[in-house]
Amino acid sequence: MTTHQTTQPRRRNWRNQLVPWLFMAPILALNVVIILGPSLASIYYAFTDWTGMGRARFIGLANFTRMIGDPVYRIALVNNLKWTAIFLTVPIFMGLLGAMLLAPIKRGQIFFRTAYFIPYVIASVVNAQIWRCILHPLKGIGPWLARQGIPWLNVAWFGRESTALYAIAFVDNWHWWGFLVVVYLAAMQAVDTQLYEAARLEGANRWQEFWYITLPSIRPTLVFTLLMTVIWSFLVFDYIYVLTEGGPAHASEVLATEVFNAAFGRFEAGYAAAVGLSMSLFCGIVIAIFVALRRRGWEI
Repeated sequence: MTTHQTTQPRRRNWRNQLVPWLFMAPILALNVVIILGPSLASIYYAFTDWTGMGRARFIGLANFTRMIGDPVYRIALVNNLKWTAIFLTVPIFMGLLGAMLLAPIKRGQIFFRTAYFIPYVIASVVNAQIWRCILHPLKGIGPWLARQGIPWLNVAWFGRESTALYAIAFVDNWHWWGFLVVVYLAAMQAVDTQLYEAARLEGANRWQEFWYITLPSIRPTLVFTLLMTVIWSFLVFDYIYVLTEGGPAHASEVLATEVFNAAFGRFEAGYAAAVGLSMSLFCGIVIAIFVALRRRGWEI
């Protein structure tokens, strides 16, 4: 075989390896400009005293020291943890229950999926305004029920420190759990029906079928939604800002609203970058735990 013949396959291999990267180059360049660049900049600004304009002054760990002692930051972090606990339980349970009840239904499947999915595709600002009107302390459903003789629901849900965070979580859950129903329903319908038939022959009831067949079969989908729920819970912003802006008296403050208020309300962009970096750290810890469990052989 000649030298020319041996170099031809090498050139082809080189071209085959290069072509995919050429196709990926535009999106990689876009990610560098939109994601990597601002991410590196935020890490730098987290160690500076910066108003968002002009030059930044390097101050080391001062922003992080302030953050640890900041009572508003602690309130926001606790509220994020509460939000995470709520959304890891209530919508997940409702989504699994709804999917389990809908799975045996053969007729009208498209109608039910659409009905559950509609709240999710409506813009969050629109959803928030709808529920702001429904729960309005003067013109909402509470005062109307009070006039009908049911006064105990006449509460300013978004205006009380004890109820603001949970009322917003209720509104967010209203749009979120229908999406989970559709996702879990699709996963359940992919389960082999022969497994259910074998379980029925063994005398298994509906609960046993769900616990021993359905849940193990949809575990990857379930774990994925749990992981994304934790990440999204630490990034929640829209519903809280539209409905209460973190009030009253920081009762519904979360880390994302504190970042916004620090950067655009108090012009403390450096401190806001430090808080944002802590949010990324929490999300990174969750992802690291997920990856570690996968490497240990967990089927997730």
